[in-house]
Amino acid sequence: MSEKQPTKPDHRSRPNNEQFKTFIASGWAPRPTDLPEQAEVARWTPARRAVVSEAFPGERLVMPAGGLKVRSNDCDYVFRPHTAFSHLTGLGADREPDAVLVLEPSEEGGHDPILYFRPLAPRDSEEFFADSRYGEFWVGSRPTLESMAAELGMETRHIDQLGDALAKDAGQVALRVVVEADADVAALVEKVRAESGLGTTEAQLTAAAEADAELARTCSTMRLVKDDWEKDQMRLACEGTARAFDAVVADLPEAKKRGRGERWVEGVFGLHARHHGNGVGYDSICAAGDHANTLHWIRNTGDLRDGDLLLLDAGIEVDSLFTADVTRTLPISGRFSDVQRRIYEAVYAAQQAGIAACRPGNRFKDVHAAAIRVIAEHLHEWGLLPEGVDVEATLDADTGQYHRRWMVHGTSHHLGMDVHDCAQALREDYMDAELRPGMVLTVEPGLYFKADDQLAPEEFRGIGVRIEDDILITEDGCENLSAMIPSRADDVETWMARILDAGA
Repeated sequence: MSEKQPTKPDHRSRPNNEQFKTFIASGWAPRPTDLPEQAEVARWTPARRAVVSEAFPGERLVMPAGGLKVRSNDCDYVFRPHTAFSHLTGLGADREPDAVLVLEPSEEGGHDPILYFRPLAPRDSEEFFADSRYGEFWVGSRPTLESMAAELGMETRHIDQLGDALAKDAGQVALRVVVEADADVAALVEKVRAESGLGTTEAQLTAAAEADAELARTCSTMRLVKDDWEKDQMRLACEGTARAFDAVVADLPEAKKRGRGERWVEGVFGLHARHHGNGVGYDSICAAGDHANTLHWIRNTGDLRDGDLLLLDAGIEVDSLFTADVTRTLPISGRFSDVQRRIYEAVYAAQQAGIAACRPGNRFKDVHAAAIRVIAEHLHEWGLLPEGVDVEATLDADTGQYHRRWMVHGTSHHLGMDVHDCAQALREDYMDAELRPGMVLTVEPGLYFKADDQLAPEEFRGIGVRIEDDILITEDGCENLSAMIPSRADDVETWMARILDAGA
């Protein structure tokens, strides 16, 4: 479960005599006894759990939230539960470290969900005042077993009962666990298997690993299609992200003036992300000038200068853990140069072709094929492809791909609770699969001309452009969830001018 903390240093002491323990446990107002209303998401999670239940009838299924992780010495990172756990319980934000969801096979068929977690400790316990990881004095109040049951609409038990629950009927009931969620829980499952005689031989260990991987893959693949509640969460994430982009534009003058303007942009976006939701869905890429040509530039140490472009790839993760993922490439001065506009409009045309391919019945890979063809056509028109290589030749998967020098990444990925969601799905369920209503994917072509690229025209060097939107597949086409953030070159300039003039 949670990583072990370092040994507490001798120079820190706490009172531990019985008189003090009695004193600190007394004189408190009674804790509230009112139970919370059931969370809205609890109306949707039973259907999600039913998908997993149907896939593994009669088996005990273990989905941990994961534990706290040390950032430095005795300071932990902010907790984020494992995505499979959150998706199946409805718990988001920073809830609930060390919790474990167990789908217990029912005699009547299907599974009964049971949530094991660490509930609020009584005030006469040492945890109450002395435990800096879990104690109420240190991290605030925790839910009780009763309040969590009311909120989620499922049975709850103390985490201390987990071991016995997993060992029950060991050897008779198959056991699967999402291994990567929590190494300690995975080890506990391995121990139970070994003690039941089912996890000792190499063949048994291989079979168990394959069984666990299948559970994780099922939990990942089932998120490909969003229910109506999840779609609304994605819209909420995009709405907040749009406001954060507005705020970044408004603060560009300050970012230029301050120095290390990429960090200023990161901070402004992060402020709105933390206020609107849980925070950023991934480390923001705030890449000015040639930094835009480093695809995952998250150092964000550079200055912002008029005449350069700012590539901002950022998204807000709302409390339910659904995240937006949007990229805009902005002229820092508010106006594109002729060369910048030329490259930008090529990328925009590629993105529009990709979005047009986002229709039910098309395949996921068709989106990339549509966008990358436009990229290849422009590179050919500009004379950048090798001598004798035309568009069809470079698009040949076996003997071509020269255009990938200037757009090395793919055009799309699925999006949801993870920024690169459903990543454990099989190729036939992802790249080769048909697009279906309820899927959400990004469309994000780009062109990247590094400053030291001697095959690129000199005026192109140091310019990187990416445009990215979040696209929901609908019954008859698609919905651009992030369309409220301008992306056409003229619209970008108008949008920036409106915001900057208002702040002048």
